[in-house]
Amino acid sequence: MRAAEELRYLILAAQREGNRLLAQALRPLGVTPSQAEVIRVLGEHGPLSLNGLGELLVCESGNSPSRLADRLVTVGLVRRDVPPYDRRAVELSLTEEGVRLGRRIAEVEEEFYRSIDAAAEGRDLGPVLGFLRAFVGDLPAGQALARRL
Repeated sequence: MRAAEELRYLILAAQREGNRLLAQALRPLGVTPSQAEVIRVLGEHGPLSLNGLGELLVCESGNSPSRLADRLVTVGLVRRDVPPYDRRAVELSLTEEGVRLGRRIAEVEEEFYRSIDAAAEGRDLGPVLGFLRAFVGDLPAGQALARRL
């Protein structure tokens, strides 16, 4: 197997296993990793337009995460408001319950990051991170992550 092919499958395997583990940890909170990302982004950067939210999400391609937002509005975690400065626009923000859940999601994520830190202990991740930033930098998900940083 050539190095590029192995790299492709290692990235895919890491993404799938990481997402599986995170989904398992989030299950008791009743949210998926994608829903958790929306809640965390709105908690850190909100209120946001639907387009503004889409520009910051890594889990969703494109600029319209309406399906995710609709589900979170339906369950009472996200609120849709019409801002007074533009009656055609819609702003998304967290409800009080969404803020509370966002704190719990942050705790789950912190535990997840500690497990990644433990797996990486003694390894220099700088070159790996540099390569991955360069690899995805011009792609939509890489650009969304760069906007969040």
